Amino acid sequence: MAYPQAVLEKAQRLAQLLQRVAAGESLESANEALGFDLDQRELARAQAKYESGGYTWQALIDGRYGHSRKAHSALREWLYTRKQEDESLRAPQLAEEIEAQFGVTLSDGHINYLLRKRGLSAPPGRPYKRKAEETASDDAPPHTESVENAGLFFPRGSQAGDEPSSSD
Repeated sequence: MAYPQAVLEKAQRLAQLLQRVAAGESLESANEALGFDLDQRELARAQAKYESGGYTWQALIDGRYGHSRKAHSALREWLYTRKQEDESLRAPQLAEEIEAQFGVTLSDGHINYLLRKRGLSAPPGRPYKRKAEETASDDAPPHTESVENAGLFFPRGSQAGDEPSSSD
C-alpha cells in the first residue's frame, strides 16, 4: 500500500525515538528533539509494536490515515447543477447517471448526504402522489363520490343524537 510521505516520516521518527530511549536518553528530551509528546504508556505500546515487527520502522506505520475521495469537486458540482435542473430526480437515478458520467459508484445515502449539505434534498419520506384532479384530463369531469347513503353506515346519526337517551 502506498502511504503518504508524512506517515512514513512519522514512523521513521518514532523508530529513532525508541532507539534513543533504548540507548539511555530520557523520554522527555527524545520527545522534544523529534517532535513527539509520548507518555510512558504510549511509549510501551510503541515499543511492543516495534519489537513484534522485527525492529523495523515499517512496523510503526499508522494503519489508517484517511481514504480517497470518490466524490471530488467536479462530481459534486455536476450533481448540484443536475439536481437544480430537475428537482424530481432521486438518489438512485442520480447514482446511475454518476456512474455513467464519471465511472464512480456512490451509494444513495451518500448522494442524499451531499444534497442535504447543499439544501437540495427532497423532504423525507415517500414522494407525494399526484391528486386525481391533476392527473385527470381537462375533458373528463372531476370524480365525486355520492354521500347520500352515508347515514346507512351510522344508524345513530345526527337525528338520533337529538333525542335524549334512556340511560341518562
